[in-house]
Amino acid sequence: MSSQGIILSGLDGDRTWRLADYIKRGGYDALKKIIAEKLSADHVIGEVKKSSLRGRGGAGFPTGLKWSFMPRAFPGAKYLACNSDEGEPGTFKDRDILRYNPHAVIEGMIIAGYAMGCERGYNYIHGEIFEVYTRFEEALQEAREAGLLGKNILGSDFSFDLFAHHGYGAYICGEETALLESIEGKKGQPRFKPPFPASFGLYGKPTTINNTETFASIPYIIREGGDAFLALGKPNNGGTKLFSVSGHVNKPGNYEIPLGTPFADLLEMAGGVRGGRKLKAVIPGGSSAPVLPGAVMMDCTMDYDSISKAGSMLGSGAVIVMDDSTCMVKALERLSYFYFEESCGQCTPCREGTGWLYRVVHRIENGLGRPDDLDLLNSVTANIMGRTICALGDAASMPVQSFIKHFGDEFAFHIEHKKCLVPQDVQREGSKIYVA
Repeated sequence: MSSQGIILSGLDGDRTWRLADYIKRGGYDALKKIIAEKLSADHVIGEVKKSSLRGRGGAGFPTGLKWSFMPRAFPGAKYLACNSDEGEPGTFKDRDILRYNPHAVIEGMIIAGYAMGCERGYNYIHGEIFEVYTRFEEALQEAREAGLLGKNILGSDFSFDLFAHHGYGAYICGEETALLESIEGKKGQPRFKPPFPASFGLYGKPTTINNTETFASIPYIIREGGDAFLALGKPNNGGTKLFSVSGHVNKPGNYEIPLGTPFADLLEMAGGVRGGRKLKAVIPGGSSAPVLPGAVMMDCTMDYDSISKAGSMLGSGAVIVMDDSTCMVKALERLSYFYFEESCGQCTPCREGTGWLYRVVHRIENGLGRPDDLDLLNSVTANIMGRTICALGDAASMPVQSFIKHFGDEFAFHIEHKKCLVPQDVQREGSKIYVA
């Protein structure tokens, strides 16, 4: 891990996940400030709005605005949920936050509960990282024993409790309404919207859902002020962001950098392209984000607006780097299989369409491509996008569209010559792409 920011900063001790270590780093000072100064909910939400913190789970929606949707005057239960169901290929930041700095997430959720009038929250943790779930449970117990969770927190009239919920590894449960269905004990499938969770969420009650990294950013914002957080990034892109860098780099890992940092600087932090090879392509925001040619990425800065202008998405911040030994057809085949396998099957365009995408790309890769296959792929993606309950259909389609757009010559070569444009010896000289 490497950090120029606030979430990973100071995590160089032996037991950084313990409450005592977190307190030494200023942990729970933000919560103590709120309680001691009796800050209003409007003040807290105002600071989050001022910070320009955008959701770190992928959508990039303004967090303070999302919090303001919660009907605080609603009579009855209101809930808070943390989306730690990190299952997209290339993304591995949230598990490290929970592994090394769990109390930052807990404090952030307590503050969010205070701001939105919630007395109960749940952290939905991806099912394939059970040791992280166990560590978070230990952190919750520490917080309860210290009077930071439960009834009358720090002697105030504010009460909030938090529970960990262990998922079972289904990628679809990263969609916020499927996550709520799973917490309720149902099959994890997305709900129709509207109604939105802010009015009809967990158990039919108003609910706000944010990502792990989003909650972990909150203590700094309240402790230092929204303006200080904004100053770490750039306008409309406040603060720092964790990027999970994998693929053909010398030092894969999580890097926390200010939003607006040039991609070239991030690539250098990750040790550059492995083996000194040429940068070919980058997926900048997780496997569902459109791929970009290496030359385009080298002109980008790592923030929502710059990556969007280039034709992709910052997404979860999972940066997958591919060098010139990569067969783009083979890479897309693997990604298409993932979305085919992970479709929940609720929507016909996604259930049937993801299978079509995988099978067509698979036959191109295996020398059975047909002259009209590229047109067929574009037609299928057009019939999936915007026609499903959740965004998984779009997530499966956008990689296909972008791979063909930027690397169509490789696909055409595969179809015409029944072999790869990248020579086999070059592929062997390179290295496989390992995506966590």
